[in-house]
This record gives sequence, structure tokens and C-alpha cells, in this order.
Amino acid sequence: MLYLLFKSLHIITMVAWFAGLFYLVRLFVYHVEAFDQEEDKRIILTKQFNIMERRLYRFICNPAMMLTWTFGLIMLYMNGLEWLKLNPWMHIKITLVILLTLYHLRCKKYIEKLDQGIKPFNSFQYRLFNELPTLFLVTIVILAVFKNSTNYVYTFGGIIAFAIVLFLIVRLYKSKREK
Repeated sequence: MLYLLFKSLHIITMVAWFAGLFYLVRLFVYHVEAFDQEEDKRIILTKQFNIMERRLYRFICNPAMMLTWTFGLIMLYMNGLEWLKLNPWMHIKITLVILLTLYHLRCKKYIEKLDQGIKPFNSFQYRLFNELPTLFLVTIVILAVFKNSTNYVYTFGGIIAFAIVLFLIVRLYKSKREK
């Protein structure tokens, strides 16, 4: 019963973490677009986006990430080392969560740069960057649901195909916006 409680809390905090990351990078898109506004409007918008990004990162993304890791590690401990050895899907999932954590930490750098008035990316590049967590989410959920019954080659191929579709959708959206 305790394991199921930790599993529920792990899923809840994971949802909060992803929601925060999706919204944070969307704010980056709007923040970068605000740089193109006339000066008085730009000053107001960039100041507001700075506040929103810092608060979202500090009060939603960071706690959700830490709790997701905490509950996940508790469940790993409860399952034991032998269970971990027998479940290669978990090795892939842990690797993806480490990569997602690096993405999370990279977002902090972008907050700092945008706060200084530096545009590391344009809005299109941030839109693409915003799709990376989608790929993590889809892959992690597929691994967690199918576990060892997953054919990793087909799964990886499907994720690559999904990434291409996402890229094409973002490009199509860009071309529509430019018209």
C-alpha cells in the first residue's frame, strides 16, 4: 500500500514538473518576442516575463523535479537492486530522467540570460526547444507502461518519427505566422 502511495505521488509530481517545463519555455517564446516591441512596451513585458519565469522555475519546476526524483528513488529502493538488474527499461527511463533534469537546469541558464536582455534563441528555436519535453514524456510513459515487453528498436524509431512530425508541425506553424 505504501508503494502505491509513493507511485501516485511520483506521477502527480511528474505531471507538475512537465507542466512547469512546458509553460516555462512557452514563456521564453513570448519573452523573446517581447524584445521586438517598441521600447516602453518591451520594458514592461520583459520585466513581467522575468518575474513569471523566475517564480515558475523556483516554486513549481524545482520542487516538482525534486519530489519526482525523491519518490522515484524511494520506489527503486523499495523494489531492490535485483529488481533493477532484471528491468532494463528502468535503466533507459533513468537515463531519460537524467537528460530531462539537464534540460531543466539549462532552462535556468536561459532565465538568467533573458533576465540580462540576452536572446540565446529566437522564438522559433524556443518553440522547437519546447517540444523536447514532449519527446521525453512520450518515451518515459511508453517505457513505464510497456516495461520489458517493449521492442526498443521500434519504440526508438517511433519516437524519432514522432519528433519529425513535431518538427514539421512547428515549421508549418512558423510559415503560417510569417504570412
